[in-house]
Amino acid sequence: MSSAPRYIHHVNFPTTDADRTADWYTKVFGMKRIMPKSNTRVVLMTRGTFDLHFTPVEEMERMAPYHFAVEVDDWDDFLDHLKDLGIRHTRPIQRPENQSKFCYIHDPDHTMIELVWHSKRPN
Repeated sequence: MSSAPRYIHHVNFPTTDADRTADWYTKVFGMKRIMPKSNTRVVLMTRGTFDLHFTPVEEMERMAPYHFAVEVDDWDDFLDHLKDLGIRHTRPIQRPENQSKFCYIHDPDHTMIELVWHSKRPN
């Protein structure tokens, strides 16, 4: 038996509109909404390899600089995908130490999401 954590199962963020949030994460990241069998209002989203949960709130507090990061497989393809959806992103930056790239987007509740790509990340 190991006392080391295996992985992060999910993170939970607030949302002011559960259906809008579920639709946005489905379109942007190809996530699927899981309808809970318990008596909960939490929006459960999965991609299979990672899960996000969203708790409905009446009013949103400012989240920045807090954020989460999502690694993408194809940088240019994902930025084209965002453009097709009309989602703006910050200016992409390339890190000189490893040629990785990153930029930021915001979901409809202004939760900040860092998009990351590593050209030499092992599979």
